[in-house]
Amino acid sequence: MNDGASPVLSLYSRDEGQGPVVLLLHGVGLSHTVWRDVFPALAEEFRVIAPDLRGHGRSPVPADGAYDFDAHEGDLLALLDRKGVDRAYVVGHSGGALLALRLALDRPERVRGLVMISGSAYTDSHTRSVAQRWTETYQRDGPDAFGLRILKDLYYPDWIEAHLDFADQVRAAVRRQDLGPATRWSEAMAKFDEKARVPTLTIPTLIVQAMDDQVVDASHGRILRQSIPGAQIRILPETGHMVPLERPKETVEAIAGFVRAAEAARAGSANAAT
Repeated sequence: MNDGASPVLSLYSRDEGQGPVVLLLHGVGLSHTVWRDVFPALAEEFRVIAPDLRGHGRSPVPADGAYDFDAHEGDLLALLDRKGVDRAYVVGHSGGALLALRLALDRPERVRGLVMISGSAYTDSHTRSVAQRWTETYQRDGPDAFGLRILKDLYYPDWIEAHLDFADQVRAAVRRQDLGPATRWSEAMAKFDEKARVPTLTIPTLIVQAMDDQVVDASHGRILRQSIPGAQIRILPETGHMVPLERPKETVEAIAGFVRAAEAARAGSANAAT
């Protein structure tokens, strides 16, 4: 948790809908817009909050350059407090999934349920090597080559073939983007390891894993499923790392079904107690 080393930042967020709160956390170098095809459907049934994390999207860049998990957690807890939210279903994608896991472990009283999409309990050598390859490609060959590299690594090939206009948009965005925040957060992620604490989780948990993820190996989904008591898992074939963009319909179904079931279980427990 944030120990005061890095000042808390006021994050930009999209906040719509009513009902149980669903907090959507994006990954490294992205923004709340990664949920663009997921947010509207969820907001029909739940209150959905999708922030831009520090240094990303429309949120401020930290003056002290802190992108460690404690700093991110402090921002998110302040965001929930500011919006009057005691507990939320926390959904994270990629680096956001690691952050969601940390928040659930550190502050379980604030997390009603956990959904990890393309996440893991620790950053392994494969994921570190992918991040290193991105850095080297950008430094050696420039933003155009970097853009092509991340398209190949992040997306299922057939999906990119069917969305070439989107691929052009990604390459153009890379040329404009300041990659400093993404690089700093990636450095913090390289040391991420919560294997020892994951079995202590007692909140409802759903794992969503893509079979063809070239960034986080699909085996991490099974590891999480086996390590977290009572965790559920949904595996998506012919899907790359960018699940919310590649499979928005399935992402909505997975999150909404999970929240509905968890809410029904809570209601049942409350009724039984009375």
